[in-house]
Amino acid sequence: MYLKLKKYFKTWVIFFVTIIFVFNSEPRMTFSLENLDLSAKSAVLMEESTGQILYGKETDEKRSIASITKIMTLLLIMEALKDNRTKLTDKVTASEHAKSMGGSQIWLKSGETMKVEDLIKAVVIVSANDAAVALAEHICGTEGNFVKNMNKKAKELNLNNTHFKNCTGLDEEGHFSTAKDIATMARELIKYKEILRHTTTWMDHLRDGKSLLVNTNKLIKSYRGITGLKTGTTDDAGCCICATARRNDTGLIAVILGCEKSEDRFKDAEKLLDYGFNNFSFVTPKLDTINLSPIKVLKGIKQNIKLEVLKDKKILIPKGSEKDVTSTVEIKDAVCAPLAKGQALGKVIYKIKDQQVASLDILSSEDCPKATFGNILKNFVKSFVGG
Repeated sequence: MYLKLKKYFKTWVIFFVTIIFVFNSEPRMTFSLENLDLSAKSAVLMEESTGQILYGKETDEKRSIASITKIMTLLLIMEALKDNRTKLTDKVTASEHAKSMGGSQIWLKSGETMKVEDLIKAVVIVSANDAAVALAEHICGTEGNFVKNMNKKAKELNLNNTHFKNCTGLDEEGHFSTAKDIATMARELIKYKEILRHTTTWMDHLRDGKSLLVNTNKLIKSYRGITGLKTGTTDDAGCCICATARRNDTGLIAVILGCEKSEDRFKDAEKLLDYGFNNFSFVTPKLDTINLSPIKVLKGIKQNIKLEVLKDKKILIPKGSEKDVTSTVEIKDAVCAPLAKGQALGKVIYKIKDQQVASLDILSSEDCPKATFGNILKNFVKSFVGG
């Protein structure tokens, strides 16, 4: 009897922990609803729009990541296109260094020219190392300079457990990342929707049809809603994949690292994506605006100002919990001037059974300068003339 009670108690504890989702500006770790029995050494499932982590296994473990590296390579290339530092139609001349890359490649010859768009296609679809290096040299002069920018971008994205030594992902000491960091950089890359045109392509050609490209991501043909993104395999990294998918208004990013067999990474990615789509959904809870009456302002030229909430915020919750979402308003009775339009003055707190799942800022709808003799006089004259 004692053992049964202990077992049930543990089950309920795990259940209530799973619904603790805090959607502030910083994504926060959450706990899984079940054990998915993954083959991967480390894994993570992230919701695309919020950055919320829905499942994790050794998410911060530093590992070799093979060609998953090219997610950051592609991110910098897309930024260069956005900033007009290169164009899709620009011609790139392959160097001897680019030609010398091993592993997956399109067999570039030294001096061969190819358009930026075709090289991107080769990097995305067949994970071509020579194409990646050619693009890196085209944008930054040398692969070394490009790698410096990769590490700089990693710091900007707060990828504290990531360091790059090359732009290809070929095994090299000191080149590593984590499942969580990869999901974060993937989230940035897929903001460039044009990249999805290539990540969802199963077959294509280069060199006027002479070179066939077949996507290394088998999920492109088999998983509903798949949008990408990148596979990778080396001796140190094992078999890896970062898989992205979207169904209706939910986008998911699944990262699988360190599988022994290629088919295992695809099975694990499917498990993660199925888990996310089957167990979570977005809701837009109604906001009670009764408590959003004008707030009193101290030491301001106005006695009170109106409040606003720009829009209702969709929140991701376990399916079946939709009716349990409640909202409360937290705001002071009075605030001190000066105040700026759009300044946060309070929060709407969304909860499920006393557990906070999201918050939404309550904003000042207008400016309210601090009261001075000058602006008091100005307002008096203005009202007098107007009267």
